[in-house]
Order: sequence, then structure tokens, then C-alpha cells
Amino acid sequence: MIEGPKLSVIIVNYNVRFFLEQCLHSVCKATRDLDAEVFVVDNNSVDGSVAMVKEKFQDVHLIANTENLGFSKANNQAIIKSAGEYVLLLNPDTVVEEDTFTKVIDFMDNTPDSGALGVKMIDGKGHFLPESKRALPTPWVSFYKVFGLANLFPRSKKFGQYHLGYLDKEEIHQVDVLPGAFMMLRKAALDQSGLLDETFFMYGEDIDLSYRIIKAGYRNYYYPETRIIHYKGESTRKSSVNYVLVFYQAMIIFANKHFTRKNARIFSLSIRAAIYFRMALALTKRFFEKALIPLFDAILAFVGFLLINPIWESIKFTDGGGHPPEFLRIFVPSYILIWLLSVFFSGGYDKPYNLKKSIQGLLIGTGIILVGYSLLPEGYRMSRALILIGTAWNLIFMTTSRLLSDRLAPQYFSLKRNQVKKVAIVSSRKEYERIRELLSQTSHQVKIAGRVDPGKANGTSTENTLGQLEKLIEIIEINGIDEIIFSAKDISTQGIIKHMLALTKLQKDYKIAPPESPSIIGSNSINTAGDLYVIDIRSIGEPANRRKKRVFDLIASLLLLLTLPILMWIHLKGLAGYARNILLVLAGRKTWTGYFPDGVSPDTPLPRIKPGILTPIPKLQRTNVQQQTEANLNYARHYSLLVDFTNLINHLKFLSN
Repeated sequence: MIEGPKLSVIIVNYNVRFFLEQCLHSVCKATRDLDAEVFVVDNNSVDGSVAMVKEKFQDVHLIANTENLGFSKANNQAIIKSAGEYVLLLNPDTVVEEDTFTKVIDFMDNTPDSGALGVKMIDGKGHFLPESKRALPTPWVSFYKVFGLANLFPRSKKFGQYHLGYLDKEEIHQVDVLPGAFMMLRKAALDQSGLLDETFFMYGEDIDLSYRIIKAGYRNYYYPETRIIHYKGESTRKSSVNYVLVFYQAMIIFANKHFTRKNARIFSLSIRAAIYFRMALALTKRFFEKALIPLFDAILAFVGFLLINPIWESIKFTDGGGHPPEFLRIFVPSYILIWLLSVFFSGGYDKPYNLKKSIQGLLIGTGIILVGYSLLPEGYRMSRALILIGTAWNLIFMTTSRLLSDRLAPQYFSLKRNQVKKVAIVSSRKEYERIRELLSQTSHQVKIAGRVDPGKANGTSTENTLGQLEKLIEIIEINGIDEIIFSAKDISTQGIIKHMLALTKLQKDYKIAPPESPSIIGSNSINTAGDLYVIDIRSIGEPANRRKKRVFDLIASLLLLLTLPILMWIHLKGLAGYARNILLVLAGRKTWTGYFPDGVSPDTPLPRIKPGILTPIPKLQRTNVQQQTEANLNYARHYSLLVDFTNLINHLKFLSN
């Protein structure tokens, strides 16, 4: 009888190619001395994940789905094919230590009642993730969690049960629930408890499986003697309405499945109340995040007119009288609306807030108002001077309010600064040059302070280095380092995590550069989905540029519609094509300039845009795919309105295609 491998590692991936690559590098190191098999189940990613796995990790068993089947079903696909004594469910946004698998297998081998095991998880800044250990979400435990009592009293045995905050995170404990980000399962226990319940699409399946393993007669253990980095953490997108709906719906499925009818009904009612409560909070928070600053600007502008108007009227109307009531009721709100829209489309309300773009938008808005003012009949021209005075008022108080907010409440309002991060790279000389070259190709503003030698000081030369890794704290303090980049090729994951934990109090940023990868990965908090330094092709995907592109499409379409009788003389037979394409762009189904379809490659993921009527360089339409790919990259990286405008004007005859 041929025995199977000791361990089967299963990773479900969906559009996180660079995180997956880093995860697989760490898994390969951790399985080097083990009899193990690795599965990657890709849920129809469009970012080149499948091609990357095929090219760089040929020993991995790849299952490439043609649709997103969800977390449970995708894991089950691999579990059915796996042959290991133990099965590990692992998230792609994790990094494991070199001895993680050896340690957890030894523990489970020596603990026969262990059905499942989870480990100590830290985020990208070295902070402990409380979801490493959890209790069963009974009605009261869920109530304390949903209504914030668990956060207020995290160490309370009564209120802090959800994350078991009263249990020492450095000791081994029996727990109810383990996280799906790292769940080591005994195959024998899995055979008795059954596979993951595919009713759960994304959330709740780990709670359900943990509970079924206990019901099957096994125990779940929290094991902190090895650690992993988990970039996203439980809080990712927690404020989104979609998260609230999907997560709490999963809780209802769990309750209906495992609780008595009475308890399930109570739990379901409380969860539904929680859904409405959290949705209200999420929507309120989103509203204030999006609308608070524009609303404040509008109020400030209107107050300015209320103060300025009487003074100006006393100067302008020396014989008495003043502007009609419509001035403050109609004209001033119209001016303010134009200013706000101009600031919005200039990117002045994008985070982090950009003072320059706010001023730029305000001035553009003033120009639009003055042009409109000059086109009005004489009787509707109230006062050009008041428009200019109002602009001056807004410039002064918009600038002042933003500077004060940035100074007094930076946690709520922070201005974008051209601040250059000072970076130290922990690597060999060869990797240092590769990482430095990669950083030079990104849009991030960084100043490389130098290299930290990862080796020990054995009399070796430290010429052209900041010093040895063992002196990292001193190097950071003396050189004013903001961020440390670790080369995964030159320092072990265990070493990286060790230094991250030792430096937690310094509140620095950390990133890891996987070997032979065009990415550098990190995360500043569990509330972010992870930060990437990659060769920059995101210009066209930035919110401000997306808005500009859409506004250009709308304005250009309306102008083309008005000039359709003229266009028909350029290409008479294409009149129907012109009209069809104009309507498609107006409806938002197409854009005037888009990518070459054949030049969109999964190996070089581009920011998504609508299909184009024109391509970036129409004369390349019949050239090879490589040239089209390069043209797409150049268009995405250097996008501007001028590019779209020039392309449209120069290729009017192609608009009917």
C-alpha cells in the first residue's frame, strides 16, 4: 500500500497574484523537508495568477476554475483530490515561517484529540490579529460583538468572548473557532465532520467547520508557537454594506443549521437587527466620509455670500436697494454647485486630500461661472464682482480650513504631501540592486537610505552599507528610516517576523520583496487590503482620471451628436455607425479610446476600462500583439485628457467602425 503525503496545502486564489506569489514562495520553503503537496484553486482570476503559477511553480497542483465558485466549493475541489494525513487551508495573502508546518504537524501528531489547529497571526506591521482565536457566535456572544461591547471590554470573560481576549495570546488554548486564513485539519477528523458547507459562499464556513469538528469528538487548538503574516485581517472592508450583508447572512445560515428552532429564531431576529444597525452605521459613515467636506465647503461659501452681499450692496447701490431675492436663493446656490463639482472633478475630494487640486477646481469653476454669466441676458447679470469676491473668500477659507483640519485632526482629515519615504533595504548586494531598480520604476516617492547587511558581523566588510541586521533598531533611529524592505531571498520569513515584532513599538512600515518578482508587498494596517510597489501602470485607473475620462466621453459624445450632419460628409456611409457609437459611449457601455483587445494580457494586468471605439494608436491596428501590448501599457501609464482629445480629433474617420 502506497502511503500519501504527510501534508496537503490548499490555497484558494481570486485576483491577488502578487500576494499568491509571495505566499507560494514561503510555502515552498516550509515544505522543503516535508512530504507535502500544494494545491492552488483559482476562482477565475483575471490578473495573470494562473499564468504565474504555471510559469513559476510547476510542482503545484493547479485547478483553474472558469467562474468564481466561492471559498467553500473551491477548497472542497482540492480536498477531494488531496491525499495528505493533514490538510491545511491557507489564504493567499499570508506568509508562513520556514518551520511552521513542521511545528504544527509535530503538535498534532502528539495531540491525538486535535482535529484542527490555528496559529498566531500578525498583520503587516507586526500587530497581533485577534481573529487568530474565537468563540462560537452564540446569540449573546454575537450581541456583544455587534453592538461594540466586545471592543470596549476586550479582556472581559463576559463581553470579550468573540475574540477570547481574556486568553493569553502567547499560550496554547482549546478554542471553539479557528480562522479560515490558516486552518490545519486532521484528514480523519475532516472525514467524520464532512467537507466545507458550500451554502457559505465567502464567510462563516470556518465557523461551521470548526463547530462540526468539535461535534465529531475532536478539539480545536490555538497554537502560538509559530506565526504567520496575514495581510488583510478580519477588518478588511468591514465598513462596506456588502460585507455586512454577506457576513451576517452567513451567521443566519449557521444559526438555522446548528441552533434549536427557538434559539435560531432569536439569533436570526437579533442578527437581522444587527444587519440594519450595521448597515445604517456603514451608510452613515460612508455618507459623512464622502459628503462632509463638500457640505462644509458649501456652507462656508454660502455664509461668505451672506456676509459679503450686504456690504457690496451698500457700495454698489448708493441710493438704496439691492439684488433681488433670487440672487441668494438661485444664483448663489448655482455658483456653489459649480464650484463643488469643479473641485470634485479636479480630484480635490479624493483621499488623501490635495490642496492644489482643490484650488485648481475652484478656479476652473470660477471660469465656468464667468463664461455662463457673460452668456446670460442683461437682466440676469447680478454682479461679476461678487463672483470674484466669492472666489477669493473660498480660496482663503477653503485653504485655511484644510490646513487647520490637517493640523488639528489628521486622523480624520489629512492633506496629501509630496513626502518622500526614507527606505532601508535588508538584502544582499545583488538583491539590493534589483529592488532598487524596481522601486525606480514605481510611482512611489522613496529615498533609499542604503542597504542593511542580513549576515552576521564576522569581520566582513560593511562598506557601502548602513550596518548589520542585528543593529537594525540603531540604524532606523540614526538614519530616520520610515520603511524597511526585507529581501525574502536573503532573510528567512522567521527572521523577518522576528524583527517586525521587535520593532512594533517604532511604528514603521515593512514590506517584503519576493525573489524574482516584480512586486514588493506589505500592509500598513489590518484595515487595508495590502500595499504593493509594482511597476506603475495605474494612472488611468486613478479615481480622478476615471472621472475625467468619463466626463470627456460625455462632452465629446454630445458635441459629436450636434455635429453629426457635418460628420456624415466625412464618411457618408458610416452615419449609422457614428450614431450607434455615440449612443454606446453616452450609455457608458464604451469609451472613445480603449485598449487594443489583443494586447490585453493576463501576464500584464491593466486597470479596467470600457471597450474602446478607438485604440491608443489606430495605425498599429494591424501590427503584432507585442506592439499593441506596449501601446496599451503606455496609454495606461501616461493617460491624460490630451491623449484622448488628440486621438479623437486625428481619427474622426474611424469613429463609425
